[in-house]
Amino acid sequence: MKTIPLDHAPPTLADAPERSGFSGYLACFNGIVWREMLRFIHQRERFLSALVRPLVWLFIFAAGFRQVLGVSIIPPYETYVLYEVFVTPGLIGMILLFNAMQSSLSMVYDRETGTMRTLLVSPFPRWFLLTSKLIGGGTVALLQVYVFLLIAYFWEIEPPLLGYLTVLPALFLASLMLGALALFMSSIIKQLENFAGVMNFVIFPMFFASSALYPLWRIRESSPLLYEICRFNPFTHAVELIRFALYAQIDPVSLAAVLGFTAVFLAAAIYAYNPSKGLLGRRGAPGGTA
Repeated sequence: MKTIPLDHAPPTLADAPERSGFSGYLACFNGIVWREMLRFIHQRERFLSALVRPLVWLFIFAAGFRQVLGVSIIPPYETYVLYEVFVTPGLIGMILLFNAMQSSLSMVYDRETGTMRTLLVSPFPRWFLLTSKLIGGGTVALLQVYVFLLIAYFWEIEPPLLGYLTVLPALFLASLMLGALALFMSSIIKQLENFAGVMNFVIFPMFFASSALYPLWRIRESSPLLYEICRFNPFTHAVELIRFALYAQIDPVSLAAVLGFTAVFLAAAIYAYNPSKGLLGRRGAPGGTA
């Protein structure tokens, strides 16, 4: 029987990324991002719902509270601003937050239908696969945000023109942070039916206990405890990072917090999707060990 020398053994599946090199990783990245884009394009109601929710808050809620919730001169604003102007970064954060949760829901669906197995058993590193999915979801969120800003412009929400460019990195970082959190949560949610509970106990507390709707100094006047909760809320720092970036400024505290939370959430998601150590591996879910 003819033997094959060890150095001439046929390539295994695990060797594919190494042999394909950069082009293989790029093809995988493009495939994951385009999958997120195509899913978004074919789900038009998702696009409409992502816009209707913040627009209702902007056109109805903000207009109704304009006289009640006046906003004093606080950074990054150099003068008194209407409540609609103040609440716009929070509504942008709402778009990013709900888009991240939609991405989390899609992961739960893919796990139940078995399509996630194809992704997770590929020869590429899981950190690369999960990060690519985060970037794909963030790209979809950016499109939604800029459409919202375009509509808000005709509602006299007019940040400096440079702000439309400087806010892009802030949007990307905030979407990565919220997407990483949602990705970790998708490893905990066992069934689609449990997603409603996550909406009630995670999304809404994160949104309302933040600076999205009210300045932190007003919250501190009414409840010091709630102020501390809002101050340590990751969503607060995402909103403030976007708020300052819209006016071509940087809030160093919020930037450091967003980067730190992103690293923690992403590390937790990668660990949770590890087949031998993570939550999926312990449960024997697709992509994990039985």
